[in-house]
Amino acid sequence: MESSDHSLTVIEICAGAGGQALGLEKAGFAHRAAVEIDDKAADTLELNRPDWKVWRGDVADPAVFDPDLPEHKGVDLLAGGVPCPPFSIAGKQLGATDERDLFAWAVELAGRMQPRALMLENVRGLSAPRFSAYRQHVKDRLEELGYWSDWRLLHAADFGVPQLRPRFVLVALKDEDVPWFEWPEERRTEKTVGSALRKMMAEKGWPGADAWAERANDIAPTIVGGSKKHGGADLGPTRAKRAWLELGVDAMGVRDEAPGPDFPEGGNPRLTADMVAVLQGWDPAEGYKWDFSGRKTSKYRQIGNAFPPPVARAVGTSIRKALNHEGPERDRGAVESEVLHDTLYRVLRSAGDFLTEKQIRKAAGRELGPEDFERRLAHLARDFVIEHKDLEEARAYRLSGFKGFVGQQEHERHVKFAEMRTKIS
Repeated sequence: MESSDHSLTVIEICAGAGGQALGLEKAGFAHRAAVEIDDKAADTLELNRPDWKVWRGDVADPAVFDPDLPEHKGVDLLAGGVPCPPFSIAGKQLGATDERDLFAWAVELAGRMQPRALMLENVRGLSAPRFSAYRQHVKDRLEELGYWSDWRLLHAADFGVPQLRPRFVLVALKDEDVPWFEWPEERRTEKTVGSALRKMMAEKGWPGADAWAERANDIAPTIVGGSKKHGGADLGPTRAKRAWLELGVDAMGVRDEAPGPDFPEGGNPRLTADMVAVLQGWDPAEGYKWDFSGRKTSKYRQIGNAFPPPVARAVGTSIRKALNHEGPERDRGAVESEVLHDTLYRVLRSAGDFLTEKQIRKAAGRELGPEDFERRLAHLARDFVIEHKDLEEARAYRLSGFKGFVGQQEHERHVKFAEMRTKIS
């Protein structure tokens, strides 16, 4: 049920074209501001919500967004879909050393703005073992800043969206609100690509629309295409294209309009940007009406880069209930899910001094086997500064810093970002 109470406020960073924004609005949050680097996406935000403050540019640039302004302090929710490429399985998974990584910076932003709650979403890759230490760093830092936090891998298809689309979501709350937080209930959608798009496929008179809808009787694979580095408006890599073809969809591009009466009845039509939007959760029939600015490829990229509005709404509703202390109060231990963290990181962080492999493995117990050590150390060294020195008995290691950008003026992120500016979205 949509909340009619918009007394809770949100500031949204890396807002994109408004998928998370629309979902949070329906959950009961009123936007104080939205920050977005892509001009076309910012145009879309202003097109749909002309009364919002929409700031354009790099959110980490104080000239674009100053988090220390008094009006930003104590906002109810700080939310954002910070860039995904640093953690994407399809990319190099550079993590903290990727100039686009703003996840750890957003955590520091919460420390400066002191919102009552924080909500950040990203790709499934962030949930992988490769980033277990990064995740632990985030949780540890949030605890230092006075927040409880938890992660959850959510699938869009469990929230009424006919698409798989897994997203890894972080929620952080002040201690006094934690007992009222509960992750939203997951229920697999009964919608399919065919049932969601049948009317749209038939609107230009294609006689094969009904038969096509019967064939497209499953949810869609994850929609991609949000990066400016992506060559064009097609529906994904080879494996995804095969999955689309099984649903009767030509995934090599996106069309301007639905197939007409001359299109072969048993053919495989391409989707329009509006059809892709419905599969991403912007379904007008469900109350998620949204217009997109720009031409076909720009629209597709905005849609492909979005957090599905129904998923954002579900998580936002859970946060709203916690902030309003709605429902039964629960034991804090019942709220947090079991998340596996990096044992090697934990041991080195707690030691604060040099330890040999033998000492590290002894402190870790059975959680760190001899075959894991070198691999885990290599993973750790990609996001953290690991010092080492040779002792008489063995080489020793010490964790001495985090490589990621958290707001440092001298960080190499600024130079890399400036060089890649035209390709960042």
